Amino acid sequence: MELKIKPLSPKIGTEIPLPSYATAGSAGMDLRACIDAPITIQPRERVKVPTGFAIALPGPEYAAFIFARSGLGNNYGVTLPNCVGVVDSDYRGEVIVGLTNLSDEAYTIQPGDRVAQLVIMPVAQANITVTDTLDDTERGTGGFGSTGRQ
Repeated sequence: MELKIKPLSPKIGTEIPLPSYATAGSAGMDLRACIDAPITIQPRERVKVPTGFAIALPGPEYAAFIFARSGLGNNYGVTLPNCVGVVDSDYRGEVIVGLTNLSDEAYTIQPGDRVAQLVIMPVAQANITVTDTLDDTERGTGGFGSTGRQ
């Protein structure tokens, strides 16, 4: 699958690496902060971190998903405020990473720091059919916690 990347900053590909997979088994590409100066995220604060590039996915059967980096979340409390960012196949603007600091201590992002990861996945668009009935299942209408705690 081809992912087209359009640098929006002269730093991309020179000072700041293009998105890349850290290992052969990585599911997500590292996204880096394309910033001129450090950004400090205060406790409970939200910030938008530019990546310096835009993308073009091959078509509507794919979307790009922005996930938190586990090390930032688990070690420092820095994660995505919306849990997962979605980049639609027809979006051509800059990829921006929303971050929030859930900890009680400020956290500083340096230019070029890895701030999130980008995963490309297939998606399906549904055709909606309005109906008066749905098929029965073992779970039925059981909601939160209905399948047990463990």
